[in-house]
Amino acid sequence: MPETGAGAHLQDQLEMLIQDFRTSAEPPMPVFVVHAQESADDEAVTGLVRQLYAGQEAHGTRCAVVQDGYEGPTEVRRAAALVRALSDPKKWGGPKAVYRRYAFPRLRLVHAIDDAVAALGDSWPAPAAGSPEAGQDQRQLLLNQLAQQRWRPRNTARWHSGLPLFDMAHILPASLVTVLAALLARSEWYVAVGAGLVFLLLLTVLNYVLPGRAPIFLWLRRESRWFMTTTFLRAAGQDEPTEVSLLRPVRSWKAIAARAYDVAEALKAGGDFHLQLCVLALREDLRDNHRRWSWDLRGFKRPRPPMLFLPHADARNGGIELIRAVSDVRSRRSELDPLLVVAAVRAHDVARLERSVVRTAPDPDPVPPKFGERLRTWYREWAHNLRAEQSPSRERSVLPWVMKIPLPHDQLGPVEERRRHLRASTRPTLARLVWALHTLVLVIALLAAGTVMRADALHDRYCSASLLTANRDTRRAPVPGGGVECIGIATDGVRFADWLPEPRPADEVSALAAGEQRPWTVAELEDRIGRQNADVLARHTGRYVTVVYAGPLSADPADGSSLVKGAEELAGVYLAQAVVNENSSVKLRVLIANGGVDLGHQEQMAEAIAAYAAHDPTVVGVVGTGRDLKSSRATTRTLMEAGLPVVSGTNSATYLPREFANWFSLAATDEWQTRQLGLIAAQLRTPQRRQYALVLARDTARTDDLYTGEQARYGGRMLRLQGFTLLDQRRYRLSGGTPQLRSHAQEICRGERVPSVIYFAGRVEDVDPLMAQLGTEPGCAGRPLAILTGDDLSKADFTAGGQSVAPKVTLYHAALAELEQAATTTAFYLDAAQHLPGLAGRRLRHDSPALSSGQTALAHDATRALFWAASRDDRPQSRASTWVNLRNVKIEGMATGTIDFTRAPLYGDRAGHSIVLKEVRRHGDGTSRPRVVCRRTAGDTAPLTRKECRIR
Repeated sequence: MPETGAGAHLQDQLEMLIQDFRTSAEPPMPVFVVHAQESADDEAVTGLVRQLYAGQEAHGTRCAVVQDGYEGPTEVRRAAALVRALSDPKKWGGPKAVYRRYAFPRLRLVHAIDDAVAALGDSWPAPAAGSPEAGQDQRQLLLNQLAQQRWRPRNTARWHSGLPLFDMAHILPASLVTVLAALLARSEWYVAVGAGLVFLLLLTVLNYVLPGRAPIFLWLRRESRWFMTTTFLRAAGQDEPTEVSLLRPVRSWKAIAARAYDVAEALKAGGDFHLQLCVLALREDLRDNHRRWSWDLRGFKRPRPPMLFLPHADARNGGIELIRAVSDVRSRRSELDPLLVVAAVRAHDVARLERSVVRTAPDPDPVPPKFGERLRTWYREWAHNLRAEQSPSRERSVLPWVMKIPLPHDQLGPVEERRRHLRASTRPTLARLVWALHTLVLVIALLAAGTVMRADALHDRYCSASLLTANRDTRRAPVPGGGVECIGIATDGVRFADWLPEPRPADEVSALAAGEQRPWTVAELEDRIGRQNADVLARHTGRYVTVVYAGPLSADPADGSSLVKGAEELAGVYLAQAVVNENSSVKLRVLIANGGVDLGHQEQMAEAIAAYAAHDPTVVGVVGTGRDLKSSRATTRTLMEAGLPVVSGTNSATYLPREFANWFSLAATDEWQTRQLGLIAAQLRTPQRRQYALVLARDTARTDDLYTGEQARYGGRMLRLQGFTLLDQRRYRLSGGTPQLRSHAQEICRGERVPSVIYFAGRVEDVDPLMAQLGTEPGCAGRPLAILTGDDLSKADFTAGGQSVAPKVTLYHAALAELEQAATTTAFYLDAAQHLPGLAGRRLRHDSPALSSGQTALAHDATRALFWAASRDDRPQSRASTWVNLRNVKIEGMATGTIDFTRAPLYGDRAGHSIVLKEVRRHGDGTSRPRVVCRRTAGDTAPLTRKECRIR
């Protein structure tokens, strides 16, 4: 700490200014010029300035001290060299200085241009006639030299702050934007990070490795913006651009090049311009280093202003000219800067500083005030007169920013009584605590943890997710038998086949030997539909409609029939799309929606479809929802509220057409089917004799199934109407996917009242276990027994040995698709051989294993019916118009016959369903063979008769 009276008072004055600076008052910072009143005290004044420097450095102030003289032909050039030395960040601040080092990009840019001018030699920019340089573009010579220097001062380190990052303020954000763009595109995190690293490496190579060129982001640097916007520099030619723009790099580069040439010419001319430009750049850099509302809040973290100490300000080191330049530049500019200069001059050099606020020693007072009080009075007078002293009308000899302080001899001696010196608050600023590296590390850690947690949550919830975003059209859901399935509507490249277990063919095989029947996979169909959609979007904008297929496209580990149904229906939808897009001017786009195993999540699927349709007006309807479940009402209602009609191929629910105006189905309803089976039941009844009948149904109390319950209810009603004595209904349960039928078979067959007819309200996969029990249980084995059942048995493959009936048992079942009679009038089989995967070159028939179940045919016909309504008058129809047009649909030549909705009553049952009643018996060779009892193709409204459906 200062050991003299004047030093103590000056230190207190500096601390008061620092405290005002800390509290955002932004006090004007003078150039304190201290000098002795007597020449003999000059060395003492020099020592005092050194003491002030040591005290401020101990307090953590960023200080620079001029210890030596600098080379130069003139005092102005020596002053400029002094300022150049101050551009080294190591000159400012000791180990106690808070926050990071200063940066001087503006001052370094000025030095770079000055070095380029020096490198070009004395003949630039007017080379002698006949010299090699005379015919060259002098501006280009300057730019080439600057490019060789990389727009840096010569002989300076290329590596800045430990990193090759003169442009990292732009290269790193550009790489980060690349990473974020990849993440928002739902790329995997490692793809996004890899893209960012590759982009970072590419920009680094372009910016630092390639020689002889300007930095790639020169036009975005802060020094370039200052270079072009400061009014201190004279403007470039009127025909040159004079501004930089973020979105116009070429124009910005031309502006910077023009300004650099303009400044280089001025530097070449010499004079005070060089020094004043350096001082201006220094003060602008210091202003920027203390800008409070910067991205890092560095002004708040540096609560003490920078101080420059000149223990010997004289002609040798250019200190006098520097003081004059600081005052002149500040007078020309309107902004305050934080630099506080403390200089000591010899008594005989004071006159070179001309007049100041303190012109002459004040008249002696009766009681002279203490030096500290006088010092404060002088500062207040200086600050009060500063505005007037800067006026252009004042004499040019005034240096308004210089505050000269004469030091009497008695204040330069040692202080006998040591007192406590003032010190500005040392409490860390809030910005240092909150907006600091440790806070950044904590925030990054929290953000990283939150991002990872969010990414995990997105990956756990959605089928397609990246680090930050997800495709919300599809969601993950657990499969009842274990595993995960994808539910919703597939958009943006989502494929439901990716969620099927591997190896996929083995998992898709069910009790129906589906792998042999169906030569295509879900993956192949999705890929082909995707290619059709891409072609429609690319080449037929505004000339297409979108249909959503909603079905079961998940694999149940315990039962593959759900996926079999979905794969066969999807094939029919794709076949319809391929035929339509080949032959119609209005194109068909198909989106695929998955309701899960047995459509167990069809409500969520319907919500996803409705949400998607809300922002895609081309969606005109839904095909599918082919299972009758407890959720069918809610599903249909959700789609109805979204304005979407539903055309189902296989859902035989009786209540849906009666309750919903948007419901259209090709399948005969359960009630109507059982009435047709009543024609057979009547022939099984012996008149004038009591015969017992029984309804055996799967227990669906804990499931979403309604089909079984409807079949059981309508089957029991039918048997009662035919005169059978109905025994109590029996419900069998599943255990591990296997029906528990043994106890039921024992009670049925060993009882006193053995039924002659059983209405089986179960699934196709339960038939084999039932036949095994009936064929071996005493009381039933070897006795004639008839079993009636619904359309689910149409999926059974008796001809290939997949299912069999017990001896003496006759099985009668309904089927929804009559294909044989319709085969002669349809192109369905030719189209299937041409378009469906795995069928190329085959000759297909109605009984070909791949198509015999009728699922593909019904889905094809349903899609064609919906498209007909959506493309009426050969132009795309709206969603509402499609709904209305469906009641006018009548299409002949379909796979199941004529699809006719014209006579479908609102909220009622329509006529003209396709229906087949089949009989299956066991033959002597042990095989079971089906026989058609009677049938109707779609569109034929003539009722079936008992005579037509004779079983004997």
